[in-house]
Amino acid sequence: MLATTNPGKAREVRTALAGLAIDLRTLADYPGLPPAVEDGDTFEANARLKALHYARLIGEWTLADDSGLEVDALGGAPGVHSARYAGPEHDDRANNARLVAALAGVPAERRTGRFRCVLALAQQERVCLTVTGAVEGRIVDDPAGANGFGYDPHFFLPALGVTMAQLSPERKNALSHRGQALHALRPALLELLEGER
Repeated sequence: MLATTNPGKAREVRTALAGLAIDLRTLADYPGLPPAVEDGDTFEANARLKALHYARLIGEWTLADDSGLEVDALGGAPGVHSARYAGPEHDDRANNARLVAALAGVPAERRTGRFRCVLALAQQERVCLTVTGAVEGRIVDDPAGANGFGYDPHFFLPALGVTMAQLSPERKNALSHRGQALHALRPALLELLEGER
């Protein structure tokens, strides 16, 4: 079970794990489950909490992720608070406005940061594995691009000369922090599946 109700994320995971002998479900297949409390202080802690929470509830292998933006000049913020950086409403525009304001006066060369994603797979009472993906970039004041979501329009990829929001969905999935974590997950999951047989 993939611990998300986001159809885009589910599609991305299904694509990455295509061909493996698994039946992938999401939280949409288990309505009414109480939400996980994600009060960890790292992405890994929150991914593990979420995976264990749902694995205990449904008795199935559960894959969960936690991800966000870490900005070096802000001491790693917004970090685990990325979705709620400007408040509990999960408002992308407000989050981006707060990010740009927090970096006012910071020179371009010090606006480095990364998107990070941690995936955790749990079975009953234990976490079987965790994998991490990260993509490095720089924060820019002026948004560019209409693809993606969240901080993507302000996350500039110097090697490509574009923001994350200017990439096609396919290119973004190949380069993104979640795409990298899923790439690392596949062989590890295959090894676990073979061990179960």
